[in-house]
Amino acid sequence: MERNNPVYQTYLDILHRELVPAMGCTEPIAIAYCAAVARSVLAAIPEKMTVEASGNIIKNVKSVVVPNTGGLRGIQAAACIGALGGDEHAGLEVISHVSEETKTSLKMYMEHTPVKVQPFVSDELLDLIITVYSGQDQVKVRIAGEHTHIVLVERNGEIILKADPEAAHAAETNEPDYTLLTVERICDFANTCELEDIQPVLDRQIACNTAIAEEGLQKEYGANIGKVLLKTGNDVRTRAKAWAAAGSDARMNGSEKPVVICSGSGNQGLTVSLPVIVYARELHVEQEKLYRALLVSNLITLHAKTGIGRLSAYCGAVSAGAGAGAGIAYLYGGDERDIAHTIVNALAITSGIVCDGAKSSCAAKIAMAVETGIFGYEMFRNGQQFYGGDGLVVKGVENSIAAFGRLARIGMMETDHEIIRMMTESH
Repeated sequence: MERNNPVYQTYLDILHRELVPAMGCTEPIAIAYCAAVARSVLAAIPEKMTVEASGNIIKNVKSVVVPNTGGLRGIQAAACIGALGGDEHAGLEVISHVSEETKTSLKMYMEHTPVKVQPFVSDELLDLIITVYSGQDQVKVRIAGEHTHIVLVERNGEIILKADPEAAHAAETNEPDYTLLTVERICDFANTCELEDIQPVLDRQIACNTAIAEEGLQKEYGANIGKVLLKTGNDVRTRAKAWAAAGSDARMNGSEKPVVICSGSGNQGLTVSLPVIVYARELHVEQEKLYRALLVSNLITLHAKTGIGRLSAYCGAVSAGAGAGAGIAYLYGGDERDIAHTIVNALAITSGIVCDGAKSSCAAKIAMAVETGIFGYEMFRNGQQFYGGDGLVVKGVENSIAAFGRLARIGMMETDHEIIRMMTESH
């Protein structure tokens, strides 16, 4: 694929847009970012706040530790740390550089700052409104569609910024065309990409995600899924699962190290990258081969998630695990045919794993998704595959990706509602 090909440039735009660092789970970080922006427009530390959040945000915030809060969990902690010490210009790294003074004063601030939380019924799965108050002033900020995509800023009833939340995904004039993603084009791009165009982004992904995985293996985080896996064996397959899981162990339980995300998710960013990195080390491939394999794993995951959306009842690790399997297939010299069958095999096995919010068990789901991605490749390498008509598998990899996307986006919609009801009713 030539550099001047519009598809080539679109893929570069997608990768630069998607592979960005974030500290902490992206849903509480979105709340912190929204609160930080609201505070900056208010020009004062809020005396009280109202947080209206869609169900998918609520389920992904309730059980995860918010970094730089001393181990606190939940919406109030995320909103208060953002309002008190967040950098409104830092996007998903909004609370990466909170001062020690702010950390010390957070508990007292939370005790004296009422935070009203209420569900927000919206057609957008990711939808959030935070209203902050100081004296007679109030500011309302709304984020919809994307974790940092602001669609409304209002101060004392005066609208400062307004965009159509129904078109949140396309509201950015520079948003690349994700419909150009296909397995065939991804493989072509991975084989021919001029690495200087993407090397800094991939180097950051390798460095950040490896660092947090190492921390997860060295310290005590959550259920320590990564450590448990390594106690069962030390072969490359087990290590690939363990490193991805360990990164999630740390991330879900308060690590302050950043993760380079994929498809709006740190867990997916860990899943697409760490297994490929572990296999590249085992196979002693050149760095160039690792870069190209990571292009495959990241872009395949983004392709699989395009028809699903950022949040759903469908565990995003499933798509990322299939992407990791595709990247590993590439490391072994697999071509487009190998990669396509790896994807279909993997999706056929694990689609249906539900997303019941961000929490410690995400690490275990990641390990299972990585296992399935690897097994999907092993199946095809041994002359086995699933065929059209086997459940939701349809002839042709693009048709199968579309079918599983439909399952996640439409078929599991009521499942998502029931999961949210169960999670909010039981606590």
